[in-house]
Amino acid sequence: MGFLASLLLGFIPMFLLAGFIYWLDRYEKEPKALLGGVFLWGAVVAAAFAYIVNTFIGIGVYIVTQSESATSLTTGSLVAPLVEESLKGFAVLLVFMAFYKEFDSILDGIVYAAITALGFAASENTFYIYTYGYQQGGWDGLMRMTILRNLVVPWQHPFYTSFIGIGLALARLNRNWLIRIGAPLIGYFIAIFAHSLHNTLSGLGSQVLCIFGSILDWSGWILMFVFIIYVAHNEKKLNILYLKEEVELGIITASQYQVTCSGHARSAALFRAIPKRKFRLTSRFFQLCSELVHKKHQQKRMGNEVNYDEIISSLRNQIKTLADLV
Repeated sequence: MGFLASLLLGFIPMFLLAGFIYWLDRYEKEPKALLGGVFLWGAVVAAAFAYIVNTFIGIGVYIVTQSESATSLTTGSLVAPLVEESLKGFAVLLVFMAFYKEFDSILDGIVYAAITALGFAASENTFYIYTYGYQQGGWDGLMRMTILRNLVVPWQHPFYTSFIGIGLALARLNRNWLIRIGAPLIGYFIAIFAHSLHNTLSGLGSQVLCIFGSILDWSGWILMFVFIIYVAHNEKKLNILYLKEEVELGIITASQYQVTCSGHARSAALFRAIPKRKFRLTSRFFQLCSELVHKKHQQKRMGNEVNYDEIISSLRNQIKTLADLV
């Protein structure tokens, strides 16, 4: 019973946070199947391999040092950040390489990275809540650990791994090879550093350092949230800029342009479409409009990287067909 409770309390809050991340991506939603895949990667593949590697390296460090404190500090500050960010980041890299056309913006990079990390956090939370909560302190211990993992440090893993997503997104949107190579590496090392700093401050056993670490954590998370709002606002501006031409070409109407360029107006339009049984058509219309915006923006930034003219023409044809139906 304790394990089942730990499993539910480990996963359900992370599902809710994943839903919040998905909601933040107001304009061009990522495929749910792909997001589900990276969540599972984080929860199963990354979490399992991280546990195995961290455990074996920790055993090796203990054999050499014969010190539990040295083993804990080494594993937490050096080994775990490197291993865990590498495993989580690999899922984002796979999406970047195998589904390149879905990796359209910095916000996309953050979304894929955060969802992967939330999957990892769900499994890690389950382990902590059961092992260090229920097994050591019964139901009281379970509740204390649940509060710690889900309310005190809920965003730690998404925060770290988001830097990897940002780095890959910057590489996606730049022609400069120095940026295309350097940005992902810088993002990767920032993720490891931030993870290591958190683990080091929390692992030294000082109450003052733990409080300082919590303040530092929440400051970073708030700044990341502000950054997400900023990049989401930039996506709105791109919609306003690039869809204006579609009105002039007769692809969409002026009223559709106004609705498509506003996240709130989109939500209202989708709600009104439900009783009309046009929710999927309306949602698809908005999605294609945002995809068109990104492709036009990429063509401007990247030149003839791919056959953008053909892609844009295809999207316009699909949008025009749906515009007459929604």
